[in-house]
Amino acid sequence: MDNYGRILLVEDDHSLAQWVGEYLTEQGYAIDICHRGDEVVEQVKKLNPHIILLDIMLPGEDGISVCRKLRTFYKAPIIMLTARDEEMDEVIGLEVGASDYIMKPIRPRALLARIKAALRQPIESHTQLSTEKIIQIGKLEINTDSRNILIDGENINISTAEYLLLHYLAANAGHVVSRDAVFKATKGREYDGLDRSVDVLISALRKKIHDDPQHPEKIKTIWGRGYLFVPSAW
Repeated sequence: MDNYGRILLVEDDHSLAQWVGEYLTEQGYAIDICHRGDEVVEQVKKLNPHIILLDIMLPGEDGISVCRKLRTFYKAPIIMLTARDEEMDEVIGLEVGASDYIMKPIRPRALLARIKAALRQPIESHTQLSTEKIIQIGKLEINTDSRNILIDGENINISTAEYLLLHYLAANAGHVVSRDAVFKATKGREYDGLDRSVDVLISALRKKIHDDPQHPEKIKTIWGRGYLFVPSAW
């Protein structure tokens, strides 16, 4: 019975897919499993799942390429699964539109928590982020209706995850926000002490807004406290 939502699990390891599917079924979700990357788009259009768990390493087509294609029409959460502890995987995954990522080996409770948080995210993001139509700070303009980002009149192409982060920081410009506050506002969950996705997104954002990663002026990391969006730097 589909109590809590439909999940499409894309994983080429059949034994892993089976036990993850069984676990999530026990938790009340309807599970569909796909083992090949080149079959995902068709399955998503057919099933219209509430969330996708997408492995990076897949036969037929890799998860990064699949995620990029999905984001042209699919707006619900995508959680990337990766066995490689490589920051570049995280950066690329988040840049092409992944909502979150989780490292293998998969811990069942941690995966369940990420799924629940991702499914809550649209509601929580809407209630916690600024409701202003336009946020204007110096040369930065954020249109909260279209989600367009302009810097000195130039359109900046950013992912959904990057937008949520930039929006939250800009809405709290001039104030240090804790890592936990950022996680709650943009991901709908508390910081677990290990997740580096916000650091990855901060790094990606700095590149796109031309903020020197070695000596950032626009988005600063305040060690031991969190992050500071500096309005005077724009």
